[in-house]
Amino acid sequence: MQDLLSRVKALAADGATDIVAWRQHLHAHPELSFEEVATAAFVTEQLRQLGLRPQSMANTGVVALIEGRNPASRTVALRADMDALPIQEQNDVPYKSTAPGVMHACGHDVHTSSLLGTARILTQLRNEFEGTVKLIFQPGEERLPGGAALMIKEGVLQNPTPASVLGQHVFPMLPAGKVGMRAGRYMASTDELYLTVRGKGGHGAMPEQNLDPVLVAAHIIVAAQQIISRRASPKIPSVLSFGKVIANGATNVIPNEVYIEGTFRTLNEEWRREAHGHLRKLVEGLAESMGATAELEIRHGYPYLENEPELTARTRAAAEAYLGIENVIELDQWMAAEDFAYYSQTADACFYRLGTRSEDGRNASSVHTPTFDIDPKALEVGPGLMAWLTLQELAATMAQNRATGTVATAEMSAAGAAEPDGMKSHV
Repeated sequence: MQDLLSRVKALAADGATDIVAWRQHLHAHPELSFEEVATAAFVTEQLRQLGLRPQSMANTGVVALIEGRNPASRTVALRADMDALPIQEQNDVPYKSTAPGVMHACGHDVHTSSLLGTARILTQLRNEFEGTVKLIFQPGEERLPGGAALMIKEGVLQNPTPASVLGQHVFPMLPAGKVGMRAGRYMASTDELYLTVRGKGGHGAMPEQNLDPVLVAAHIIVAAQQIISRRASPKIPSVLSFGKVIANGATNVIPNEVYIEGTFRTLNEEWRREAHGHLRKLVEGLAESMGATAELEIRHGYPYLENEPELTARTRAAAEAYLGIENVIELDQWMAAEDFAYYSQTADACFYRLGTRSEDGRNASSVHTPTFDIDPKALEVGPGLMAWLTLQELAATMAQNRATGTVATAEMSAAGAAEPDGMKSHV
């Protein structure tokens, strides 16, 4: 095992210069969600140069297989997202975004180039492992309904069906060379709230002649927080935030309506459904009690993300062997959302965080900011680590098969792939 680990590290070091160049190319040419045409073409070309046969999926998604010995025996899937954000970059670097108002501010250029690096390592080691590695380059993580949901619907988790799915995400709060993991429920579901409160506008000096929707909206915003403080169990993390309020009147003009946008997030699907009902009842009832009307649209977003405990334990042990136990950090639950959650609700999955901050504190800007950037060291750590995790997971699952007497054949794999998709029972 030690010899294989050394070989993976050597291959990662040898390829680091190319991976940095790939990342800088992608960073300079970002594309928004579901518009990743040039990005998908770049990924496809790199995979073909590795001797793989990439296929398109969900329009701008790309999927490819790396087959080792006995390829039907077991499959591990690796996922990277490819889309950028509508942010104007403020970094002054040679690879600064050339697309006005578009930037890789969430590190998806890192994820994509890193997975390409992992693919190159694994193709060079394909005689060293049994099974198949499925590479998933996914569009549209930043925009509902999420590229993961579309790719799953089109069969990305079939033919062959992976036993486990791994994904990594940049994490500027950790220095390059470290990773973070957490078993169980890790990231929140996310729903978008769009609320319109209607009254009767008029002169601000004569409120008795109007029906003030600004006052009604203010009551709704405050009262809605009681759903979190008094209707949710304290054991269930929940967040309700309103980030946009438009009351387009003036100092002396009461508007006819107020428009509000917000988000609701939690880590429990049953409570999520209940909270939607509480929100609708509160919004409509409170507005009516004050003589106004209100309409609430809830756009159902990503589910919560759960890291399967046994898979995460194996992944953590493999990461500790690769990086050292002191460089694998326990993560807190995080109320942000990720459409990798769809994979975690369908298959055993582990989503971990890749440190990207420089040791001297540079490159510490948060994701989704115009100054986000990374330490290039992360582009040596990320590909090699994911390759090592994949090799160890393939070996572990093969050992489990032999211990339980499970024999995988091409016919059995095909039969399993034909089973309809379904969400796991913990949803």
